[in-house]
Amino acid sequence: MAESLRENHRISIGMSAYKPIRYLKHEEIDKLKWDQCLRDAFNGNLYGWSWYLDIVHKNWEALVEGDYERVFPLTGNTRLGVSYLFQPFFAQQLGIYSRHILSQDVTARFLREIPKHYKLVEIRLNKHNKVPSEGFGLSMHTNVELDLINTYERIQRNYSANTKRNLKKAQEAGLTLSKNIRPEQIVTLFRENRGRTISHWNEREYRRFVQLAYMAIHRGQGFASGVFDKANQLLSGAVLVKSNGKIVFLFSGTNQAGKEQHALTFLIDSIIREYAPGQYVLDFEGSDQPGLARFYSGFGGQTTTYPGVHLNRLPWYLRWPVKTVKKFRRIFG
Repeated sequence: MAESLRENHRISIGMSAYKPIRYLKHEEIDKLKWDQCLRDAFNGNLYGWSWYLDIVHKNWEALVEGDYERVFPLTGNTRLGVSYLFQPFFAQQLGIYSRHILSQDVTARFLREIPKHYKLVEIRLNKHNKVPSEGFGLSMHTNVELDLINTYERIQRNYSANTKRNLKKAQEAGLTLSKNIRPEQIVTLFRENRGRTISHWNEREYRRFVQLAYMAIHRGQGFASGVFDKANQLLSGAVLVKSNGKIVFLFSGTNQAGKEQHALTFLIDSIIREYAPGQYVLDFEGSDQPGLARFYSGFGGQTTTYPGVHLNRLPWYLRWPVKTVKKFRRIFG
């Protein structure tokens, strides 16, 4: 009995230590305080900065604990009278950012504070957000990260046999790297090749990405690299952004000739060669696709996971139509 009372007392003290969580509309957010939290947070990342959110989802809202000690961006929309939260393009991991330790209880507390007018929630948190197994729909997603603290020679020894073989072919082909290319060139490479198979991206998404890339470059955080063949033809390119101790491999494009000459392998190896040894982690941004995950892991990166959360607050008579629409979208694009 005494032990139970002590435990209840301990829990009550812990709960009382929590500060109120406020729901703020976009115009109510103090972006200076928001960005200071991102700067101080142990789990800050590129996608949570106010400038980044302003581009990928301009009317984002937020849950804020105390005086911006923990923050949680809400990226919502309304269709057919239904308000929902979704993951914007170009924002792999969002969720709760904190200056203090994050526990499952804290994560659950924020998720329970998501305003009730959001009837559907399909979002991805960051890898430091631990979600309880009960009470929330949960899926796990894959990322690959490579710590650049070691010398290039030591990192290169850990490349897979296939990556080493492809890199040798690229070097023998006489490929060269340039950092003086425009993000639009990379977008064109993507759209004319892999982008042809992606039906859910439209002109708006591509324009938004170009705006994002130029803002990152303007802020001194981003750079665009391209790989050229002996005839000075662009084969592959990528936009990378530095933030919170990481170099994020944000977007890339490669044409058929680039695939044949392993231009993207050459590009990534060049980035590793430039920044190792150093304090950055190269964040490959994925992927849940086994082929891409295998390609990125070939550089010796480590697989990490981060959670996706799914909540359905719709009335029962609307749940089946929503599931049906989502299923047809997956099948028919």
